[in-house]
Formats: sequence, C-alpha cells, structure tokens
Amino acid sequence: MKDQITPKTVLLAEGLRKSYGSKENAQQVLQGINLHVTEGEFVGIMGPSGSGKTTLLNTLATIDRPTDGEIFIQEYEISKMKDRQLSDIRRQHLGFIFQDYNLLDTLTVKENILLPVSLTKMSKMEAEHEFNEIAAILGITELADKYPSEISGGQKQRTSAARALIHSPSLVFADEPTGALDSKSASNLLENLHEINHSRQVTIVMVTHDPLASSYCSRVVFLKDGKVFAELYRGEKTRESFFKDILDMQAVLGGGSPK
Repeated sequence: MKDQITPKTVLLAEGLRKSYGSKENAQQVLQGINLHVTEGEFVGIMGPSGSGKTTLLNTLATIDRPTDGEIFIQEYEISKMKDRQLSDIRRQHLGFIFQDYNLLDTLTVKENILLPVSLTKMSKMEAEHEFNEIAAILGITELADKYPSEISGGQKQRTSAARALIHSPSLVFADEPTGALDSKSASNLLENLHEINHSRQVTIVMVTHDPLASSYCSRVVFLKDGKVFAELYRGEKTRESFFKDILDMQAVLGGGSPK
C-alpha cells in the first residue's frame, strides 16, 4: 500500500472495515472502503442515514479505530499507532470542525483560536500573523475580544474553523459543519472554506447530508451500506451544475437523509 503514497498524498485508506458488537452479533458499518485524498482537495462524504459516513470520518480522523484495514496520513500509518502517537498526529497534522463548535466559554474568540498553537513551537509573532490572516478571511477580526456567549452561531462556527486552521494542519476534518446554521450563515461558512481551500491549499474532508454544502467540494464520495457507491468530480463545472449532479446521485441512492 505504501507504494500508492505520492508526495501529494495527504490521506490514504485501504480495506477499511469497522464493526461493533460481538462476533456472533456484529454490525458491519464499514465494509472495505478505499479512499485516496491528495493535497488541496475538498472532499465531501455523503450517503443515506446508516451508510457509515460519520463512522468513516471518525475512523479517518483518529477519533475511532478501524476493525481492519490501513490508514495513512501523509507517510504515517495511523491505524496501528498507540494513543500517545495519535495525540501527536492530531496536534501536528489535523484540524477539526464540529457541528456543535466545541468552543471554551471562558476564553475569548482569539484565545479559542490560538489554543492549538499553545502546544506547538510556533512563535508568538507567527501565531499573531496567522490569526490576523485567517480571522480576516473568515470575517471575524472584530470579534477577537468577545466571548462565545456574545456571538452568533455562524460566528461561533467560523471561530471553530479558524481554530482548526491556525496551526496549518495537513488535513481538516469537518463533521456536518453547517448542520446547526441558518442558510445565510451556512453559505458564508462554505464560501470561507472554499476560499481557504483554494488560497491556502488546505485539504478538507467534510461529512454532510446537504447537497448545497457538497456543491462547494471538488469531489463527493457517496456511501451506501458501508461501501463506496459512487464518486462525483466537479472539474470545470459550475457549482450550480455540480449541485444538480449531486441531487441526481442522491435520488439514485434514495435520498440524503441526515446521519
């Protein structure tokens, strides 16, 4: 499998399986998934309820362990790493955007965003530069001294996105990032992620049930019954045209229900 890893490889999974329960009564959630993500891709993962998309994200993101198969993040094989090694990988290489924000109420917006770099060797000057650049792109510069209780849901999610990006991770995982947002806030966040993906070549893997959110991606992977059912590539298509293709694929799958 290592011979598939190129200098542009950010994530590589092969034969990924995940089951829960005893051998006699095991539930097979992932059934031999293969996935290859290269630098600068914005990959959406979609599928009907019970298709395994959230389990796949959690397994790829080191939140859960696979039952079988291999996962590489860059050249590091994470599927067999010990917890301490995984912690180092998360801190150095991964960023996370969750649906429920996961902000600390006792810290300001700026302090929440800078929290990941407190565990790295990034200088104070470099951290300040990164904060200013990312906050400007996400439109939250003026919120720096406010607390989470003082800002809207959309602003909280953009703060969460900035925190995921501040340490320049190799890969950002987003789990239903627009799920708790109104349509305007969701569109703003997706435009921001799309801009960051292009301008900073940040690689993003996003689970979503929303075809509009997926239309911002460069590729969408569709799951069904724990397997990869199909993939769509945007290529040179407009977002509107790609959105229609996603809707058509959802119709074939029987709908894109929430996870």
